[in-house]
Amino acid sequence: MSYSVGQVAAFAGVTVRTLHHYDRAGILSPSGRSHTGYRLYGDADLARLQQILFYRELGFSLDEITAILNDPQANALEHLRSRQRELSEEITRLQRLAEVAERAIEVQQTGVSLTPQERFDVFGEITFDLSYATEAQLKWADSAGQREAMARAAAHNKEDWRQLMAEAAAWRGDLLTAFDADEPGDGERAMDLAEEHRRHVTRWFTSCPPDMHRRIADDFAADPRAFALVVPPSQQRPGLAAYLCKAVHANAARRTHPDPLEDR
Repeated sequence: MSYSVGQVAAFAGVTVRTLHHYDRAGILSPSGRSHTGYRLYGDADLARLQQILFYRELGFSLDEITAILNDPQANALEHLRSRQRELSEEITRLQRLAEVAERAIEVQQTGVSLTPQERFDVFGEITFDLSYATEAQLKWADSAGQREAMARAAAHNKEDWRQLMAEAAAWRGDLLTAFDADEPGDGERAMDLAEEHRRHVTRWFTSCPPDMHRRIADDFAADPRAFALVVPPSQQRPGLAAYLCKAVHANAARRTHPDPLEDR
């Protein structure tokens, strides 16, 4: 029995345009034509369309589906297992993202409500990139320190934020002064500034041991969005993020392996 393109589209829940596209792509060409030239699909065509739609639902590309259906040697089971693994990973990622959204909602509900002017007065040029914040939440989702930092941030009132940002601005000025004066990144002044930043994080957000501080500094050096949280783009200098990262690593090493002469 043969079916017109309109009938097949209705059966399968797809558009006629989709069937035309499949025909042009060579993945599903009708096995017949009417005497007037219209496409006619047989039972084998419908079975193939069912397979195509099944793989499409699983997220396979048309090229991947074509390879699976046209190659008798193709290992469809292995393709399905691979896709199952990918889907499982995506499900896990989406579940964690949903948890991030839930925590963000909690922060919004319990945090300080600021007007745009108040937000600028408090944070100035420091901006919070939502894409980075979301990635950071996913990256540190299993960290007790991240959970504590979020909870404490949500508990800060407007004056807390003003004091926090004032401290950060003063520290940032000292960092820029040291950098512009060509003070070495692993020198005493730079390490002291790194230690000041570590204590700032501990004071306002969460306990920040040297290993954690190293990871934070690595993010500063690797991701401009992270570094913009401590130094706005208008104040940044080429090499400044790497300079701070070097200072943090040097300070962490100093704290992990203190100079015995310092205790004399």
